[in-house]
Amino acid sequence: MRRAAMAGLAVFCASAAFAQVPPPDIAPRTTDPALRAREEAVRAAFATMPDTPGTGPYAAIKESDPGLPHHTVYRPADLDALGARKLGIIVWGNGGCRDDGAAARQHLAEIASHGYVAIAPGEIKSGPGAPPQTGQAEGKTTTADVLAGLDWALAENERRDSPYHGRIDPRLTGVAGTSCGGLQAIQAAADPRIHAVIVHNSGIFSDDRNPETGAPVDKSLLTRFHTPVLYILGGKSDVAYPNGADDFRRLAHVPAMLASLDVGHGGTLREKNGGPVAQVAVDWFEWQLRGDQTAAQTFVGADCGLCKDSKWTIERKKIG
Repeated sequence: MRRAAMAGLAVFCASAAFAQVPPPDIAPRTTDPALRAREEAVRAAFATMPDTPGTGPYAAIKESDPGLPHHTVYRPADLDALGARKLGIIVWGNGGCRDDGAAARQHLAEIASHGYVAIAPGEIKSGPGAPPQTGQAEGKTTTADVLAGLDWALAENERRDSPYHGRIDPRLTGVAGTSCGGLQAIQAAADPRIHAVIVHNSGIFSDDRNPETGAPVDKSLLTRFHTPVLYILGGKSDVAYPNGADDFRRLAHVPAMLASLDVGHGGTLREKNGGPVAQVAVDWFEWQLRGDQTAAQTFVGADCGLCKDSKWTIERKKIG
């Protein structure tokens, strides 16, 4: 049964993975000169930025695992340091649905430093540890590739000679992604093993347009959410803002929140430790997956952390 479900998701992804335009990058051109200059500066700095261990209690590393050679894994460097605390799993969809598992390395390492294994499809193709550029066209990933990270981590939890054996709680599982990868996150969210969702700088076109041929990408995918969902958008200059905001307006059957920071389509994924967006993402997963009530204060109540921060605008449904 699960194989059939996975196959269905893969079919959807054959077209959906490219529905968020423009797919080649998480930070497309903008007509705002100041914002465009900021995005270009962030991209340039990111190319030479060292990897981060994150700011959480468990210093994180980025690595390729021979058991999952076409993905990039972010995890606490010292698994023994977790003691009795179980690892959570966050699977990620890359901007542009690209196959560069290091494209969001600052953001994912920050999440990992709080006690998670974060897994992105694609090998390390940028930043520290990347091979020399060959000029070859980048490959693309699918929703099935995103969920393959979850399959692997859960299997490692059961494999007796794995460093992850018995260290993962299968209930602490979430999915997130940005831009084109945000659509992958929306699709993967239908998997019953997923317990928390974040959609970054993304959303389904309100008129169901799909630049690719094949299976349609439409708003009916939103009915498959079975967990609370957080949309994090980059303000009105974010090319995906209309799509994500429309998704949020249509959601009625699950708790949902839209949080917007006026930083454009690239968000803060390329900033040191993932910037403020990574902190919000960590709090969401800590609240939704671990029931952390301190993290919940970022989202809940009239004086919630995001409510009091004038840089953010928020809307909530079924979240007090």
